[in-house]
Amino acid sequence: MNPLLDFSGLPRFAEFKPEFVTPAIDQLLADARAAVARAEAADTPAEWDAFVAPLDDANEKLGRAWGQVSHLHSVMDSPELREVYNANLPKITVFYAELGQNEALFAKYKALKASPAYAALSAPRKKIVENELRDFRLGGAELPADKKARFMQVQEELAQLSAKFEENLLDATNAFALYIDDAAQLAGMPEDVQAMMKAAAETDGKSGFKITLHMPSYLPVMQYADNRDLREQVYRAYVTRASEFGKTEHPQGVGHGCKDAEVSTTVLLDNTPLIGSILRLRREAAELLGFKSYAEVSLAAKMADTPVEVLKFLDELGARARPYAEKDYAELKAFARNELGLSDLQAWDNTYVSEKLSVARYSFSDQEVKQYFPEPRVLAGLFKLIETLYGLHVREDSAPVWHPDVKFYTLTDHAGQRVGQFYLDMYARASKRGGAWMDDVITRRKKADDIQTPVAYLNCNFSGPVGDKPALFTHDEVITLFHEAGHGLHHLLTQIEELGVSGINGVEWDAVELPSQFMENFCWEWDVLKHMTAHVETGETLPRALFDKMLAAKNFQSGLQTLRQIEFASFDMHLHDDFDPNGPRSAQDLIDDIRKKVAVIIPPAYNRFPNNFSHIFAGGYAAGYYSYKWAEVLSADAYALFEDEAEGYGGVLNPEVGHRFWSEILAQGGARPALESFKAFRGREPTIDALLRHNGMA
Repeated sequence: MNPLLDFSGLPRFAEFKPEFVTPAIDQLLADARAAVARAEAADTPAEWDAFVAPLDDANEKLGRAWGQVSHLHSVMDSPELREVYNANLPKITVFYAELGQNEALFAKYKALKASPAYAALSAPRKKIVENELRDFRLGGAELPADKKARFMQVQEELAQLSAKFEENLLDATNAFALYIDDAAQLAGMPEDVQAMMKAAAETDGKSGFKITLHMPSYLPVMQYADNRDLREQVYRAYVTRASEFGKTEHPQGVGHGCKDAEVSTTVLLDNTPLIGSILRLRREAAELLGFKSYAEVSLAAKMADTPVEVLKFLDELGARARPYAEKDYAELKAFARNELGLSDLQAWDNTYVSEKLSVARYSFSDQEVKQYFPEPRVLAGLFKLIETLYGLHVREDSAPVWHPDVKFYTLTDHAGQRVGQFYLDMYARASKRGGAWMDDVITRRKKADDIQTPVAYLNCNFSGPVGDKPALFTHDEVITLFHEAGHGLHHLLTQIEELGVSGINGVEWDAVELPSQFMENFCWEWDVLKHMTAHVETGETLPRALFDKMLAAKNFQSGLQTLRQIEFASFDMHLHDDFDPNGPRSAQDLIDDIRKKVAVIIPPAYNRFPNNFSHIFAGGYAAGYYSYKWAEVLSADAYALFEDEAEGYGGVLNPEVGHRFWSEILAQGGARPALESFKAFRGREPTIDALLRHNGMA
């Protein structure tokens, strides 16, 4: 049996082969189209059980199978898998575009909404009907035939362009390799990072050390390498990935014992033309639907109402952050000049000088802290937090996986009943796209007399173990892990049993980061950290004095970090609102202009950030990147309730407030508007005060 057609349990990753994809997808598409035909038939009544439930069943199977293929394309990419993924992507895109434009189904949903039976539906089912009616309008169901056909063509082209954007970025990242024979060139670099680079070179059959543009290699170079020329070379390679520079420039070797970098020279890796095509097609799709811009389409299903509202929010937050950012940068330049002899601070110096300044000011380094965060202790601490707040137990389990490094866990309640399960894929590798993300495998729903329990993927890009030592995480990486776990809990702890609004389904995009950013706060709590640290050599718990230094440094350069996020969010919103994709100016011109207004630190002219901004060109965040800051307001304000109750309880790890957060936010999924869920938990509208306080900008 084709494993992609087996929905009886967990995915059968161990048996997966690329040749299974096309026959499985073809069969599931045929089954889904047959279900659509039955649902839209004139003799099928406009009732939930008659047409909505059968459609859900067919679409869920297709979604689960294609979800496995998409996941493997992201974490175990290969030429064979890429070929079948790109061959089947247009079929999937066309099917969903056709579904979104199906007038007969649209009419059925309108009839259901207008019928007496609608009043008897549960609140989640009513929300699904409302969402479907909105999505049919946004999918072009009301368009005339000629515009419908063009809208569908646009959607298909956009899907292919987005996939190509991500592939170009991965290929450009993998194309760079810098081999260094002389260890002196790596002065300042931590021993464990050098060991990782040495192992990477050995894997390639080479001597010395291998530097790549994957984050576990790139970031330590930027943060610790004393060799300024090396930092500049690696920085330039990183910020020009998938741009026009990749096909003309070959970074030269740095000093004695440093070999030339291997850089791809193919023009096909330049994302610049893809950006233009994506923006033009998004604008065309918006205009076909009767909207002024793609940003208006994007916001139709979000908490924020208009681009003006979002830009006003960003401007106000930027105005509050700017004085702190200017102070941060002035301190950085003064330290570089007075202590390091750098009078001309450059982009490739900022992370390095920031690390030196942090060590000088707070008397500790990220590398020192990292020794206290071995992977087993970090996971134990995360699981203890989940147990304390929600009364749940996490245990390692067995399941077929796509790579030997992947782990699998089961979440159970106090009675031993399974609540959900998740895969954890933490380490970076060449076949895996960058960043960290959560995705759903199986969604909670009621099936016959049983409940289908949810399953999630949690993916990160950390350094793996070297030799006989466990993987060690920086505190920032611990925060990233907690962030993705927050997304996972949002999906796994839902109590909603209707597919369309269960877990993360149906949650407004600008609220979906609330549970993830909420979890980050616990990484700054002593009662949490003391359970998740043990020095890799001595086993000693993180000293309280070191934690206090970390806490003092928590808001180090928070002004600069906030402005950086506002820069990206403003660029995204303007790009999809008032930027003319058919005009003479490019996306690069736009971000250059925004930096002049927003940024305190201006990067070099060759920086091609748009070319690797996969969040908005390949990751679903188009006209939605602001949601990180928008949701941060919600998450900080939600966490403030734990802080408010801490004195009376004896700390923030309050199960009563935890269960309230679960029941009012996590459990609700997308079954009601996110603002209603927030107000049910907090008892009022959100305010920006907690965010400013948490970031040291009150």
